[in-house]
Amino acid sequence: MDMRHAPVLELSVEQKQQLERWARSRKSPLRLVQRSKIVLLAAQGKTNVEISTTLGIERTIVGRWRTRFAQRGIAGIEKDLPRGGPPAKLRNQLAAEIVRKTTQETPSDATHWSTRTLAQAVGTNRSMVHRVWQMYGLKPHLVKTFKVSNDPHFAEKVVDVTGLYLDPPEHALVLCVDEKSQIQALDRTQKSLPLFPGRLGTLTHDYKRNGTTTLFAALELLEGKLIGACMKHHRQPEWVKFLKQIDRETPPALDLHLIVDNYVTHTCEATQRWLKRHPRFHVHLIPTSSSWMNLVERWFAELTRKRLKRGVFRNENELINVIMTAVDQHNKNPKPFIWTATADHILAKFQHARDALDSTQSE
Repeated sequence: MDMRHAPVLELSVEQKQQLERWARSRKSPLRLVQRSKIVLLAAQGKTNVEISTTLGIERTIVGRWRTRFAQRGIAGIEKDLPRGGPPAKLRNQLAAEIVRKTTQETPSDATHWSTRTLAQAVGTNRSMVHRVWQMYGLKPHLVKTFKVSNDPHFAEKVVDVTGLYLDPPEHALVLCVDEKSQIQALDRTQKSLPLFPGRLGTLTHDYKRNGTTTLFAALELLEGKLIGACMKHHRQPEWVKFLKQIDRETPPALDLHLIVDNYVTHTCEATQRWLKRHPRFHVHLIPTSSSWMNLVERWFAELTRKRLKRGVFRNENELINVIMTAVDQHNKNPKPFIWTATADHILAKFQHARDALDSTQSE
């Protein structure tokens, strides 16, 4: 075997099953978990460099255990070389304490642990903390935002809206409608430097505000076409004006089912009076704090990422032109967003989140 090249590994069914059990186990020694992952990735054809990057370990370690498995199989990674440091039992106890403190405690002078502060707290080094965090997928420096809806009619609204998504009515259009309000026309205080090899593109951290606009958009469910308009304000008259635009730009013989949120302009008395005079409009409200249920929000996110986040606009008209150009280009080749979640699936996840939140608040 040419030791200058990483050996190619082929696993039997039994070997793969055993390695996968060790890799997933929370009771196996950390070093065995790591070695199992190295071998499994190597068997997928990954290079030592790729494996070291994926697992965040040194390439020499990857090469050592790849070669050891090629020479001795399962026994080659299960049995340890002589090494210093604390015995295996103490290392496992230390790893368990790192996991416990990471998930159940916070330092007295910060909102979350760093590798340095946690290493000091448990009497080890930063490398040990880092390895444990990697093994168990712990990232205390990161958080995700969330909000569990408190809508008393959450279930019935979910059933109603998902019913439209999964089984839209015949002789009707389903439209996901919302406003993206207060979009700012931002200009940078200095000219940006271009991207070239070895350097990122640049934008100044400060900017000039050159006005705002509000985008009203309606996304047709089945074909994915958009109806859009930019307006100065975000009030009930503008909302009704947009409803009139939808009325003009859709076939008059079809009923219109609008999926909207609970914003006051959508539900106020003046809007209700207008809707009663236009009986082909049927409004379906998503639950509060559940904007993810309105598919037009997906398109808003794309608009922000592709057109607005790095955009430079010297005035409102430039901003509006970019937005409406994005609408027109989308409609030349519309692609619908496909909804797959059932009401039962959403309600089960909602109940799980509610139970978890209630148990946390009761502690």
